[in-house]
Amino acid sequence: MDSQTQPATDATPPVIRISGLHKAYGQLEVLKGVSLTAPRGHVISLIGSSGSGKSTLLRCCNLLENSQQGDILFDGEAVRWKGRGSNRVPADRAQVTRFRTNLAMVFQQFNLWSHMTILQNVMEAPVTVLGEDRAAVETRARALLAKVGIGEKAEAWPAQLSGGQQQRAAIARALCMQPRALLFDEPTSALDPELQQEVVRVIKDLAAEHRTMLIVTHDMRLAADVSDHVVFLHKGVICEEGPPDRLFGDPQTDRLRQFLSATMAA
Repeated sequence: MDSQTQPATDATPPVIRISGLHKAYGQLEVLKGVSLTAPRGHVISLIGSSGSGKSTLLRCCNLLENSQQGDILFDGEAVRWKGRGSNRVPADRAQVTRFRTNLAMVFQQFNLWSHMTILQNVMEAPVTVLGEDRAAVETRARALLAKVGIGEKAEAWPAQLSGGQQQRAAIARALCMQPRALLFDEPTSALDPELQQEVVRVIKDLAAEHRTMLIVTHDMRLAADVSDHVVFLHKGVICEEGPPDRLFGDPQTDRLRQFLSATMAA
């Protein structure tokens, strides 16, 4: 088990800690003081209806969006900010780059580079961003493509792969950066049900390896199966959170009960 997959101890700071996060687009307040902790080796799933703030929270976590208020810490190190409110931006671009390389994000759309083979897609960031040895990265990339079940597609172009295969390639690309945490933004929602299961199997395998993951998902079965902790967001606040057996088996709020009833009936 490598350093990326070691379970946390009591002395280990959480990989991600978010405290009192606020995010607005003009007059539209999307996050209203959200706090969240992702200990090392834990899977945290974010659920909720469209517009609840799930994906915005993930993008703020990865510093793809600037929040107006609140703290974000990675392995105990706080993001340094300058300015206030809508003018708040990260103060240290080198810190942002370092954090992003350790928080690999897998998007709903696969975002593979169409002019590169699958192998080249997986290798690109470690070689060009991290400056790693190309031969060593290629060995790792091929192993990761085999791990996600598409080793034979290394020399193929993205357009030659199914949606499920492209998403698995995107996961291999994220893993090739050897990140401290993986962030998934609706990783199966662009796929038909059969292809969804290909991706779900990979995510379950990663969870079994004690990978630290934040997963925004509409798939309640996935959240129930892989999560250590589930967070239900509603209108920009955490309405309810806890272990999956309690949230799905004995929801405490009317809003979560309504959401689960509607989701399960869909």
